[in-house]
Amino acid sequence: MGLKIAISGKGGVGKTTLTGLLAHHYARQGRRVLAIDADPSPCLGPALGFADSALYDLSPISEMTDLIAERTGSDPRSGGGGMFKLNPKVADIPDRFSASLGNIRLLLLGAVQKGGSGCICPASTLLKQLVRHVLLDRDEVVLLDLYAGVEHLGRGTAEAVDVMLAVAEPTNRSMRTVRQVQVLARDIGIDKLMLVGNKLAGPEDRAFFQDASGNIPLAGCLELSPAAVTADRSGEPLYDLSAELAREVASIAGAIERLAETRELVKE
Repeated sequence: MGLKIAISGKGGVGKTTLTGLLAHHYARQGRRVLAIDADPSPCLGPALGFADSALYDLSPISEMTDLIAERTGSDPRSGGGGMFKLNPKVADIPDRFSASLGNIRLLLLGAVQKGGSGCICPASTLLKQLVRHVLLDRDEVVLLDLYAGVEHLGRGTAEAVDVMLAVAEPTNRSMRTVRQVQVLARDIGIDKLMLVGNKLAGPEDRAFFQDASGNIPLAGCLELSPAAVTADRSGEPLYDLSAELAREVASIAGAIERLAETRELVKE
């Protein structure tokens, strides 16, 4: 089965940048990649290099009210309540409602805007069933760019994640968020957590992550690169604009796969 990776961390630390780099790294290996943007304000598409025209008609699944009504039997526009399907059909959604760029397929998940973290409603049920399907049943590399926390994951589903990455800047505040991610991950059964340091400006930042990582394995670090600004302005994939970042993400991918393989052997 394909490799399943979830990416989390404090807002603005570079989760989407890392997701885009990993997507192109695996795609260049000839592997099929499903990149999932779980942010209510999607921005993964441009980071992957998708043209605006390819994203114009692409909507987050959470906003597709007709689809939610069709699959769950309950219209989210009715204000909730009533009965609905807890195991709606989702297998066709990744291929029907996504955009493709070479070996990379982009799916916008979105977020449920109403209800608490424990919300049980047609929209949240469809999203969780969809995430469960792509993690358990699809044979490809799945990159899940999480918005905040682990709200799209649940027990059982989370166990299908090979590795969760916590992205951080070289600050104590960012590392505190990593510790919160670690607790949330453990609560739903994910123990394969790795740290990725981002926006390094010098050797002292690398030393910071080596000291601050504690019991979380450090998968690697990404340097602060002016190519990121160029990529944002030009719409080109960052992977193509920085050979150094491409090398760094290859090293991170190697660490991810070594951990995933080790854990699989332990489970056996």
